[in-house]
Amino acid sequence: MTMPLVVGVDGSEASLEALDWAADEADRHGVPLHLLHAEAGESESSDVIATASLRAAGRAPSVPVSSEVLQEDPAVALIGRGRNAFALVLGSRGLGDLAGMLLGAVGLAVAARADCPVVVVRGAADNRQSRFGRVIVGVEEGEGSGTAVRFACREARVRRCLLVAVHAWNRPPGRSPVSPPARWYAPQAPRRPPAQVLDDALRGAAERIGELVVTRQVIEGPARPALLNAATEADLLVVGARRRRGHTGLQLGLINHALLHHAPCPVAVVPQI
Repeated sequence: MTMPLVVGVDGSEASLEALDWAADEADRHGVPLHLLHAEAGESESSDVIATASLRAAGRAPSVPVSSEVLQEDPAVALIGRGRNAFALVLGSRGLGDLAGMLLGAVGLAVAARADCPVVVVRGAADNRQSRFGRVIVGVEEGEGSGTAVRFACREARVRRCLLVAVHAWNRPPGRSPVSPPARWYAPQAPRRPPAQVLDDALRGAAERIGELVVTRQVIEGPARPALLNAATEADLLVVGARRRRGHTGLQLGLINHALLHHAPCPVAVVPQI
């Protein structure tokens, strides 16, 4: 049985934007769409889910749509459904969240604890509606980006668009900017040269890249502004998240938190497998 793409709906404008994005995404991938409305207290849930179902059917007529209403905490409900989901899709904020740029509490909790990729739909209409033809993936030092790169490759392929792999790095302390690059990463330093970090990550996903057009960006400086700038004209920004050792959930870290709160386009957080 094909796992569905699950989208959380609560009647807010942000959740309707997420629903539109999810319907398009389910159509691209040929997977069912499942609408989930969860509320710990009493609510007009039947109206919310009925309106959302009609909107999804109108947006993507060929996509099978199912729905359910759960009387429980929204974050708990979404995390539970995420155990058997293609991905979870959420709006950038829900009912009751302060208007502005920040991600709501439910979205942050789900992004930090879900077992599947979580997409937070944010940004202007051009970014949400995939008008730039560009998927960005952040690649970090270490082994935390492999699953994210594979996810980004899949997204770029179904969208038939450019894949941009971005790696931001900082010069090791005490190294002169005029020193030969090979000396920056002498045997006593465990880090790989920045370009090699990207090459290794893309090599690991080579079987998924196929005929994709891929560009590499190596940026000296902090990762947060590098990724935010790269995402300005992007349809999707993909980042990885390591699992916590001995604890439930993911290590979102300061960079992922910043992207979830401020990115100018939809953000996918992909757990490391």
